[in-house]
Order: sequence, then C-alpha cells, then structure tokens
Amino acid sequence: MLNQIDLRCFKCFELLKLPLAPLTILSGPNASGKSSVLQSLVLLHQTMREHEWLTRLILNGDGIRLGTVSDVIDKVSGRTKLGIALEFDGNVYDWTFQGEHQDMSMKVQSVSVNIMGNQQTIAQPQELRYLLPKEEEFPPNPLPWCLLGLTYITAERIAPQNAYELRDPNIVSVVGPRGNHAVSLLHWGRDEQVLDELVLPEVPPIRLQQVEARMRTLFPEFRMELKQVQHANTVTLGLRTSDAAEFHSPIHTGFGITQVLPIVIAALSAEKGDLILIENPEVHLHPAGQALMGQFLADVAQAGIQVLAETHSDHVLNGVRRAVKSERLAAGQVAIHFFRPRSEDQPQVLSPVLDDSGNIDSWPEGFFDQFDKDTNYFAGWGD
Repeated sequence: MLNQIDLRCFKCFELLKLPLAPLTILSGPNASGKSSVLQSLVLLHQTMREHEWLTRLILNGDGIRLGTVSDVIDKVSGRTKLGIALEFDGNVYDWTFQGEHQDMSMKVQSVSVNIMGNQQTIAQPQELRYLLPKEEEFPPNPLPWCLLGLTYITAERIAPQNAYELRDPNIVSVVGPRGNHAVSLLHWGRDEQVLDELVLPEVPPIRLQQVEARMRTLFPEFRMELKQVQHANTVTLGLRTSDAAEFHSPIHTGFGITQVLPIVIAALSAEKGDLILIENPEVHLHPAGQALMGQFLADVAQAGIQVLAETHSDHVLNGVRRAVKSERLAAGQVAIHFFRPRSEDQPQVLSPVLDDSGNIDSWPEGFFDQFDKDTNYFAGWGD
C-alpha cells in the first residue's frame, strides 16, 4: 500500500508530504492542488505502462496529458527539475526529473531506492527499468506492479453510448480514465470471482451479477444486459430501472448510471493491493446516492483495495463517516486532507482526523461548511 507521497516543485507545490491511508479523501476549493496529487501518480503509471523501456517521464499519454515541462514545474520555486517520492509498504522510492521548459517529457536525473534500510542512488538511465533499478541489480519489489495496474477515473467520464468497443483484455485491463473501457472489461470478466469482502449476499459472487446488484443499491430495480454484436468488436449495454420497463440503450437513461458504472466495475474487478484513483465520484448523483457512494468506497478500502478519491461532496464524506461509525471501516484506515490555495501565512494542506464515532476533530474555514453558512444566513446569524 502507498503510505505517503512527496512532491517537490510539482505544479502548485514547492514541497508536499502527504500521508495516505487505505481510503484517502482529498477535498478543498478548485485549483488548490487535489488533482495534482493524482496526476503525479498517473504520470508514473502511464510512463511504465505505455513506454516500458523508456526512462523519461511521459507528460502526455493515454492516461493524462499535461503539456510541457513548464506546465508541470512549480512556477514559484521550480526551474527545470521536479521530484516525486513514494513510500510503499515502508520502502521509499524517490525520483528527480529534469527537462527544458518546452520539452514534453522529462529525463530521470536520479532515482533513490530505500528498501528495508538498504539505500541505493542511481544516476545513469541505462541502469534503470520501469524508472527503477534493474531487478538483477536490486531486489524485486511490488511497486511497479501497483503502478502498472493503477486505475484512474477522471471527472470527465464518457457520455452514454449506443455501443461500446471491445478491447483485448490482455492489453486493456482497467476501465480507462474516462470509463471508456468499463463495459468491455465487464463483458470479458463477467464470470470472474469478486473479492469475498465485496460480495453482496444472495447474489452469485461473480462480477456481472455483483455489479448489477451493487448498482441496485444506488438505483433501485436496476437491471442490465450485455450482448456482443455478431461480426463486430462491439458490445451493447441494455439498462432499465424498473421491472415493468424494457431494456433501453444507455442514451435513454439518466447520466448518473453511466457515470457511476465505471467506478463499480473498477472496484469489483480489482484485487487486493490494487490502487484506484477517482475524481469526483459524486458526479450526477443525487445527495442520497452520493452518501451511498461514500459508504461503497469505504467497503472497497476495507476489502484491501486502496482508494484515493477527490471530492467536493460533503455527502460522500458523510457516507465515509457513517461507514466508520457502523464499523464497516476503522477510523485509522481513513485519511482526510483539505487543500487550500498557496499562501505564505497558512499551511497549504490541513488534515482533519476522524474518530471511531465518525466525528471530525476540526473544521477549517471552507472545509465542507457551505451548508452551515447558508443555514446561518437564512437564520439571520451571519453573512
């Protein structure tokens, strides 16, 4: 599991040291750095996945497109270098990347690996593999596999489709940043077993039935059917939200269903130790559904799948709090970080602490407090 991520001169951060947990909630106003944390991990993922033997950090790929070096280096304190360090199961991996402002990738200047107290710093790119030392020169470790299998789901997910492309499951093993491979992944893995901890009772423990059952917790009477189109590399998805209705194309159902479906498929396709990054899991969900999404993410984390979720929804947060109070997830398994615009007189990130009753020890200004501010306004108690 990732225990901490450190960023140096990356985007809006001069230096960030961010502890992570099985479930990490990133909150705060727009343009405060939440997405940047996720993007740093995606950069490592897409470099390793799309360019196996390349020892340059790829800034533009299928996972994410960030432009040039000048777009990713902190404008205040950075020049031509940035750093990313990950603590994974107590071991530390620290990269320094360098590039000219107009470059669209960055070379590895150095990588430091500290495994069980045995530290090694490498400066020669030819000594690297997957941005890490060659296995014959340093003990094998699980970090590359965690990053290679990372799932990243952006806030901008694909709109409902009449048909979905089928991709080779040996090449495309995740739902894709926009959820564009989710239906394909579900089709090929429809009979795969779901982790025991995520199996809903009274439903066969295989992926297709469990995905359908889990969607019903958010959309009552939800049903779906997958049909491969003969002589075509496509599959159709039929949906309905009433037992009295016929199956319809997704374009005739609410956006909420197709925005949530990739998250559910990703979680129920994951294995223990996998890492899932989600931007705005609440998109197009009713407040009650947002709270249920928070509880679902807590269940996913409890099953041994690490989740980093960026959210603007107090309902998602409260769903997590309810999961903790009901003992579905331990308070110590949740990290909450509140990001604020960069300032010289206040910390850039605050980390409220959750207790076993689901209570939060502090509520900084701007931390999911808009409802209280509005209520006080209408009651005549403030601005």
